[in-house]
Amino acid sequence: MKIFPTDLRIGLGGAPLAGLFTPISDADAAATVEAAWEEGWRFYDTAPHYGLGLAEERLGAGLAGKPRDEYTLSSKVGRIVYEAGTEEADGEGFAVTSKRRRRWDFSRDGVLRSIEDSLRRIGTDRLDIVFVHDPDDHYDEAVTTAFPTLIELREQGVIGAIGSGMNQSAMLTRFVREIDVDVIMLAGRYTLIDPDGLDDILPACVENDTQIVAVGVFNSGLMAQPRPASDATFNYAPASQPLVEKANRLADVCEAHGITLPSAALAFPLFHPAVAGIAVGCRSAAEVHANAALSRVEVPAAFWSDLKSAGLLREDAPTA
Repeated sequence: MKIFPTDLRIGLGGAPLAGLFTPISDADAAATVEAAWEEGWRFYDTAPHYGLGLAEERLGAGLAGKPRDEYTLSSKVGRIVYEAGTEEADGEGFAVTSKRRRRWDFSRDGVLRSIEDSLRRIGTDRLDIVFVHDPDDHYDEAVTTAFPTLIELREQGVIGAIGSGMNQSAMLTRFVREIDVDVIMLAGRYTLIDPDGLDDILPACVENDTQIVAVGVFNSGLMAQPRPASDATFNYAPASQPLVEKANRLADVCEAHGITLPSAALAFPLFHPAVAGIAVGCRSAAEVHANAALSRVEVPAAFWSDLKSAGLLREDAPTA
């Protein structure tokens, strides 16, 4: 099944468009999407969860008028966004104030409503990929209702590919082995500093011909700069001292080869045969252009060899 119409390599993650941790204006969101298009990025991911539907609305506005057959669009199910009576600040990481609220819903009706709402907010006639989003505490519902509903819609041609997006690999591995999914979105579990997806999800995807979109490749900030910042985060929490030390050791090897830690972090997942590409969250046109430039840096083969020799990268991680 051909999920992506072009070589994916790198696409735009939509959470920052809705003010993930930091506010962003409509104008900056529009400029971010336009910059991604200018850079040739043709995969765009969003979700109802992101800013209570705001990311979907802003992504849709940015893509309006773009040739629909030239890009791949994904959104997610598992949370329903609904209208409440009063405006409140969102308490789940997005810098928005809204009358909207969210609730978990992996039922058949919830999946159908979520897709319908996403199509309306984005202003599109179809979703190319639908991910079951963060079902960590909802495995039974995901397996008994959400996935069967998505499989039915896929068979009817209503949606394209189906899968799941999570910050863990164990449950994703179960989905790949037990359910007919096409693609998974793996957040932070196959990165330069944390490649342990090699133990479960990566081989499962190879065995089952399932593609991976790797996201969170900077592990929420630890590898986003040439050197980890003093307040660097890992998995959206303050990074431990051993992880900061490892990031600095990685940066030492990067500098010895004339590259930077973010360039290496962007390049690493793409060597694995199961990884179709990566998606990077950006909140400005400048961030898009900066990440695009970093992604074009040629990382020397000797760099990967030196990482393995220094015990900074697993020997079984593909690097060619």
